[in-house]
Amino acid sequence: MNTLVRFWGTRGSIPTPGNRTRRYGGNTSCVSITVGSALFICDGGTGLRELGVSLAEEHGEQALEAHLFFSHTHWDHIQGFPFFMPAYSERNKLYVYDATREDDRVRQLLLGQMSSDYFPVTFRDLGSKITSRNLEVGHTLIDGVSIGHREQVHPGKSFAYSFEAGGKKVVYATDSELDLSIQNRDESDRDASALRQLPADLLRFMEGADLLIADGQYTDAEYPEKRGWGHARANTVVDLAVQAGVKQCAIFHHDPMHSDERVEQIVAEGQARAAAHGSAVQVFAAREGIELRV
Repeated sequence: MNTLVRFWGTRGSIPTPGNRTRRYGGNTSCVSITVGSALFICDGGTGLRELGVSLAEEHGEQALEAHLFFSHTHWDHIQGFPFFMPAYSERNKLYVYDATREDDRVRQLLLGQMSSDYFPVTFRDLGSKITSRNLEVGHTLIDGVSIGHREQVHPGKSFAYSFEAGGKKVVYATDSELDLSIQNRDESDRDASALRQLPADLLRFMEGADLLIADGQYTDAEYPEKRGWGHARANTVVDLAVQAGVKQCAIFHHDPMHSDERVEQIVAEGQARAAAHGSAVQVFAAREGIELRV
């Protein structure tokens, strides 16, 4: 089965349209993963609107089925849902998955932002069938795709997801403060070039991924003032990819203050870091609109 990954929103925290972010995009988090005929959507930031427009054009009058996975429900990850066109058609079925195993929690939070205090259109105007599902312990099988999940370090909790089928593996892991899990923190603080060792169970979850999409919002210089905010240094993401034997690593959730040029500097530093540690992992910046065949 072919696995296609497309970035619809790559920015973190708040949408940032404008000339400074034209190349890598200003929409907040949204990634689609298509495996065969199955559609998986990771997060529903403002990029979800663009995805919805594309799906409506592609499917026309045909029914659509989509599986939605949310890393967490902070606003920059759900704010595109009220503008997701397929949600308004009675032909369509949307499945919303909850890794916390709290019945209907994610669905209720998605719809809560559509109360009259926040939005002029109510849940009653959504014609599609929206069903909540809880993920199983370990792995959940959906249309031949094995999906794993893992809790991450982030205020209020977040989750990473792995999608495996046909010998291919994609991991979506945004809003995770990896730096709080570094095992050799004293050494790596003294020597910034030292490989930042991360927990074995985290490495097993990421191990051998053909594509890792990971939050690398901060530079090394920025992070000390942002500690506890729930995001990682891009260089720490690179070290994770090196240790887990990842083939491609997309730096994701770009800081709203980072211009395209700054993003490219961060990636260039990450590429040099991976090479210095003897890794062949391809490090690049997630860019709105690109599609990868994994």
